Amino acid sequence: MKIRFIDEDGRAIDAQAAPGERLLDVGQRLGLPLEGTCEGQMACATCHVIVAAEDFDRLPPASEEEEDMLDLAPDAARTSRLSCQIVLSDDLEGLTARIART
Repeated sequence: MKIRFIDEDGRAIDAQAAPGERLLDVGQRLGLPLEGTCEGQMACATCHVIVAAEDFDRLPPASEEEEDMLDLAPDAARTSRLSCQIVLSDDLEGLTARIART
């Protein structure tokens, strides 16, 4: 499946991903600045991305714990998510996520 990242300079980077992969893992494979310091335990926001508005409603709702971490994230927006919490599925084909400024 195809996923698109928009890097901090506004460049589009297309990636191939498999259903079941976390968006964080796909971004890290591309060398994008998604640290994931807590390894997906929702103890940080270093994997924060801003999902394209047209794709946001295709995602399952964020948990309360994820929302709490996003409250602390710099550059947070209405469509912010932690990439460690986005597990890709066929329904998310073509998802676009912008790397948040840190």
